Amino acid sequence: MLLRGFRVMLAVLALGTVAACGGESDRPVVVAVVGDSATPFATGPRLPVAAQLLRSATAEGLVSFDEQGRVIPALADRWIVTDDGLSYIFRLRDGTWNDGSEITGESARESLQRAIGAVRGTPLGLDLAVITDVRAMAGRVIEIRLSQQVPDMLQLLAQPELGLLRRNRGAGPMILTRDKDSALLRPIPPEDRGLPAEEGWADRSRRLRLDAMPAQTAITLFNKGKVDVVLGGRFEDFPRIDASGVSRGALRLDPVAGLFGLVVVHADGFLALPENREAIAMAIDRDAVGAALGVGGWTATTRIVNPGLAGDNGTVAERWPGRTADERRALAASRVQKWKAGGKGAVTLRLAMPSGPGADQLYARLAADLKAIGIAPQRVRADADADLRLLDTVARYPRADWFLNQFACSSARGLCSAAADRLAGDARDEPDAAKRADLYAQAEAQLIIANGYIPLGVPIRWSLVSGDTTGFAVNAWNIHPLLPLALRPK
Repeated sequence: MLLRGFRVMLAVLALGTVAACGGESDRPVVVAVVGDSATPFATGPRLPVAAQLLRSATAEGLVSFDEQGRVIPALADRWIVTDDGLSYIFRLRDGTWNDGSEITGESARESLQRAIGAVRGTPLGLDLAVITDVRAMAGRVIEIRLSQQVPDMLQLLAQPELGLLRRNRGAGPMILTRDKDSALLRPIPPEDRGLPAEEGWADRSRRLRLDAMPAQTAITLFNKGKVDVVLGGRFEDFPRIDASGVSRGALRLDPVAGLFGLVVVHADGFLALPENREAIAMAIDRDAVGAALGVGGWTATTRIVNPGLAGDNGTVAERWPGRTADERRALAASRVQKWKAGGKGAVTLRLAMPSGPGADQLYARLAADLKAIGIAPQRVRADADADLRLLDTVARYPRADWFLNQFACSSARGLCSAAADRLAGDARDEPDAAKRADLYAQAEAQLIIANGYIPLGVPIRWSLVSGDTTGFAVNAWNIHPLLPLALRPK
């Protein structure tokens, strides 16, 4: 990993030298994404950040996101939603696929069905399970029919994994040239995408280079002025920002919702009993976790669904009301002691976490809490076999069903609840919004009873943005498309 990072650094520094010879106006926008160098070209139903960015840039869906996380037209230039909310009808723009064939309702339908099929069995596949039919209508019209109203359907259709492909290639809005593990991208002129020509397009559009690299490499290159934007920052690398002397004016924190906590991987031994799993959840001092993470305003929670989101009817509250941290810890310690007194011996738990200084600080905090109740923690690699694994993922839309779908038994994240799955399934089939919210609350309650997930709070997502960069905005979805970064303001 370090060697790859060094090679990327040399490549980007060389790019800067070439650009200096040709003039700053010839220099592409350089975007670094935190991750392994090969991740921009990763494939599969669950794409890493760099691959999501590249997919969105080269294979837009019916709709896409702008830099503020708002849904905007893409292959579809307009749409209507029927009064009952069960049918979305899209009018496709006049254009061609990358292979030169015409974009039609039929070809878009085939591509969309393949994209939906590719994520079947994942949490996103569950999100899309409300789609009952995709129909091609006259000419360039496509209809999507739903089993129930989904206020966030457009947001789902804009996800990178639903970027439409024709013979494994998308229709833009950018064209890709691959240089080893680097992605070189150029905006496609509007008239070549079936859109009205824009005056001054040649002066507005810029080339863009996308590389994935270790966080420290990205931060170093950013400080040298060789990288314009760093994306994909997470909690484990957050302390590197201050340690590297990055200007706080360059830091951007997205106000995201999502899951940040420990998943029970193996429900055996001490973890076989739900009350023992609850003991771990009770022992954790979440305020101290927030201090260890070092991010001001971080939101801690003991709930699975982030509180206050749409679809949350308020019937599920934060856990253990009225009990102090010391009282919770004393009860947790008594359960550990009871287990040991039964002749089961010492309790050792393996915690799988990423590397990085932020992860070091989080592990130290969690280890102290576990030791305080008589548990011996052991840290293992993020991809190693473990008893507890850190889950750190951003919500794709702001509703209870997204959170519950993450823990469906089909997602294979770890310990799950068949009862919660049944209730969530009933909720997806329930047309009445109030009853649906109640069913989702009951499903969350079942997951809480199972104690298969130990929430800590919300995820942390950060970016670094140079002062002359345009086309970037913080948003609740941690979505930062590449096309706006490659366009100068009009």
